[in-house]
Order: sequence, then C-alpha cells, then structure tokens
Amino acid sequence: MTATSLLLNPPAYDPRRFDPETRRLLRATIDWFESRGKAKLTEDYHARVFYADFLEFAGEEGLFATFLTPAANADGSPDKRWDTSRVAALSEILGFYGLNYWYPWQVTILGLGPVWQSGNDVARKRAADALAAGGVGAFGLSEKDHGADIYSSDLVLTKDGDSYRANGSKYYIGNGNCAQTVSVFGRIEGVEGPDQYVFFYADSNHPNYHVVKNVVPSQMYVAEFRLEDYPVHAEDLLHVGAEAFSAALNTVNIGKFNLCFGGIGMATHSLYEAITHAQNRVLYGNPVTDFPHVRREFVEAYARLVAMKLFSDRAVDYFRSAGPDDRRYLLFNPITKMKVTTEAQKVIGLVADVVAAKGFEADTYLAMAKNDIDGLPKLEGTVAVNLALIAKFMPAYLFAPQDYAPVPTRDDAADDEFLFRQGPARGLSKVRFHDWKTAYEKASGIPNVALLTEQAAALVKLLTEATPDEAQQKDLDFGLALTELFTLVVYGQLVLEQAELTGIEADVVDQIFAVLVQDFSLAAVDLNGKAGSTEAQQKIALSALRKPVVDAERFDRVWTMVRGLSGAYAMNP
Repeated sequence: MTATSLLLNPPAYDPRRFDPETRRLLRATIDWFESRGKAKLTEDYHARVFYADFLEFAGEEGLFATFLTPAANADGSPDKRWDTSRVAALSEILGFYGLNYWYPWQVTILGLGPVWQSGNDVARKRAADALAAGGVGAFGLSEKDHGADIYSSDLVLTKDGDSYRANGSKYYIGNGNCAQTVSVFGRIEGVEGPDQYVFFYADSNHPNYHVVKNVVPSQMYVAEFRLEDYPVHAEDLLHVGAEAFSAALNTVNIGKFNLCFGGIGMATHSLYEAITHAQNRVLYGNPVTDFPHVRREFVEAYARLVAMKLFSDRAVDYFRSAGPDDRRYLLFNPITKMKVTTEAQKVIGLVADVVAAKGFEADTYLAMAKNDIDGLPKLEGTVAVNLALIAKFMPAYLFAPQDYAPVPTRDDAADDEFLFRQGPARGLSKVRFHDWKTAYEKASGIPNVALLTEQAAALVKLLTEATPDEAQQKDLDFGLALTELFTLVVYGQLVLEQAELTGIEADVVDQIFAVLVQDFSLAAVDLNGKAGSTEAQQKIALSALRKPVVDAERFDRVWTMVRGLSGAYAMNP
C-alpha cells in the first residue's frame, strides 16, 4: 500500500473492506455532496444556511440509523450495528466536505451515548425508532456558567409524585434545535453526593422544551435550550447516581474519538486544493512549487497528514478490541482528540501559508477549513484537559509493560458492544500497555526513527534520574510540557505499528519521523524554559535535542508523491 492511497479521494473511493450496504451508504454520501457541488457548499457556508438538506438526505438513506444503532436494538436488521471502523470512515468523509456536515453526525453520536449505555429498554427503543425515522441526537451536558463541569450542574429535577419536573438551561448543544433524542444531564434536588446525578431522555419537540438561540454564527445550530417544568417519568430516566457521572465520561470516550477523523478529512481536502493551485500557479516565471520553502511546507504537510491517518486508523483497532482487561484505548483516545486535531491545524496552516491570498477566496474549501479547524481541539475542553488525562497513563506505559496478544486490523463487520458497557470511569492508573519499545526496535533501521528512540530514552532518563517532585507534579504548566514529550512517543508507536501493517514506503515513515524529531526538540526546549524545571531536568531535556537526518534524495522522492496529488481531486463545481 502506498502512503497516498491512504488519503481519501472521492472519485476513486471504494472501501472494499466493508460489507455491501456500508459501501453503498459511504459512496452515496460522497455522491450526494459531489452532485450538490462546490458552489452550493461554499455559498451555504458563507450564508450560514442550516444543513436541513443534509439531514433530509441522511434520514432518507437511513445513514445515521444504520451506522449508529447497536445490534441489540437493530430489530433484526443485518446492517445495523455500532462499528467503530465505519463510524470513523463516515466521520472522515463528512469532515472532507466541511465541519458543518460532520458536526450534526458527531453530536448525534454523543447524544446516543448515554442511551445505549442505559438499561432502560423503553428509552433504547425510543431512540432506535427516532433514528429509523430520520431523527438526530443531542448531548445536553454543557451549561453557560459551568461549561462541561458536571460537578456543578444547575439543571435540577424536582420530585413530582412518582415523576420529576426538570428546570434549567443547557448551552452549546449541537442539534439542540431539532433532536428527537436529547440526553440531558442534571441533578436531583435535595440529594447530596454522587447520588444526585441523573441523565434523562428529552425531545426538542416537547412544548416544555424551549430553544433560546443559536450561540454561534454558523451553519451549525449550537443551541441554548431551556426546560421549564419538563416532565421526566421513569421511562425517561437513563442513569441515576454515580452511573450517570460515568455515562457522561464514557460517552466522551466513545464520541469525541471522531474529532480526529473530522480533522483528517478537512486536512486532506485542503491539501488537494492547495497543491493543485500551487502547481499551476506561476510567479516570476516559475511554478510556485519550484521554491524550496514551498516544497518543504508541502512535504511537511503531507508527512503530518499521513501520520494522522496512520495513528488514527491504528487507534480504531484498539477501540474495537477493547474489553475489561484491555483498556489501552483510554490513552489513545485523548491523543486522537488533542494531538491529531492539532496536527490538522498545522497541516491546514502550512498549505494556507503556501496559497496565501487564494486561501481567503469565498469559493475555496480552504477558506472554510481555515475558519473552522481551530474548533476541533476545543470541542472537548482544551488541549490542556486532554494532556492532563494523558499524563495519568505515563508511568504504566513507560515503566510497567505487560504482554498482550497482538491486536489485528479490525475492519470486520462486528458490533462494538463493549463501548457501551465500559463500567465506572476510574482506575486509569491501573491500565497496562504492551512494550512501546518493540515498535521502535522493529523500525530502528529508519534513521529518524532511531533518533526519536534516542529522544524517548532521554524522557525515560528524566523521569528516573530527575524525577519531578511533589510540587512539580502539582504544577500543571510544567506537567503539560512533560506530557507533550510523552505524547510524541505514544504517537510514534502507533504510527509505526500501522505503517508496518499497511506496508507504506519507508521514505514516508522516515519523513514523518523527521517531523516528530523536530517536534520533540521544540517540546524539550519548552520544558527547559519552564519556571518550575530544575537544573538537572533542563540538562536532560537539552540533551534530547536532535537535528532530523537530512536526506535530499528521500525528500525528493516524497515531494514527487505530493506533486502527484496536483489535479488528483477537485470537487464537482
């Protein structure tokens, strides 16, 4: 397999790894966007036209119903299941055509999370029926004054006989204007501690459900809604007590994973558009791509994009192979949310730098992507939130490996039912990993892989010989800088695993790791400069600085791959 073949290219798209109905639906989605055309895509974007036509298409095709109904609620349909591999594929396609079309799909996934984790069979059937009728979902968690701080919810359920009345507001709720399935998080009045939390099923069509406004200037409807004496009966209750708290976090584990594939789609489309423009643009008598800095930026963008795809595809395998005794996905998930999405920002920034003024034109995809891409790393808190989560896994990952059976490529037509029975959201420090060094040792003949291996060893040395003291462990600014280094080690591991499985060119792997070596050096300099770093830590951090191995012939071979993308795809006008 070539690295370029990993990239989504709509005219040639035929995902043969999937069953016929999945292939049909993915192809139908591409065909809908292409027949609709780029002019309509960009015009609706700038006019902030709500995507009702897309939701109508998805409903008529049964797209969301087929992909987002677990087999247990499929009512005998052989095509309905929750299959993370094809969920990821659709997320990438929708991101390819714009964040505004990925978003209603994404928040439907989140809205369904608490339902599919619930033992409430009435609510589960209600959600499955709503999907089958073309409905969408919403995740009523955030509030205006508290954000996603679920300890501080002001939406309150008050006892009313055998039922409750819900009062309060939710804010920043995608699909909150039209969702038939709204999973709402709140607390029960008069109850203290974990027992106060509750998730219940609401419907935006109910007369006691009031849509206040769209809080963003966009095609997306990101609602503020208010419940006024909204009746909540036993059949509406999804989770009560600590189980509700865990359902919120486990839903994020399931749903926010798709941030990475949305970013991959956006970055891929942007790269196609930019290289086609630059290769055909003449300045001072030369094609723009004759300039060395332009080639460097394109090669770096390509390397980063391929790495994003390799890491994320491999993470799918760990999600689908997870179980009570294998929760490695809990580390790979925040890295997809934080690292892959920030890589998408970098890719789009690089190609936007090349095309310059062209990237501001209203009829370009890039103008849309530039405006929207910064949202992805922020749709799950912030980068800092995910780095803090990643840090919890660092000791076990680096110092306490255990043996696991090899995880195969998981594109089989299976229902990923474990994701809806993850259990309590605790015990992260007890999660164990296979030996990260194995992937690096297998690829040690690739020059820049060898360099990143040396840098990883410096991180281990810092943690063992200049171990952060108690004060440093409480210093979030210092801790985030340290975790950046750790993240690059994990990122590189899964990139290498997937590169081996796919057999992509060693030149591309080397070019990817040239970028990662440079990123590690920058992060080490950042750690060195932190106010809380000690002299010993500074010395080790600076000892990790490396210049990537330069190979002009390798670079030219990778550049030829990038140049080959010119004209490979242009959206139907």
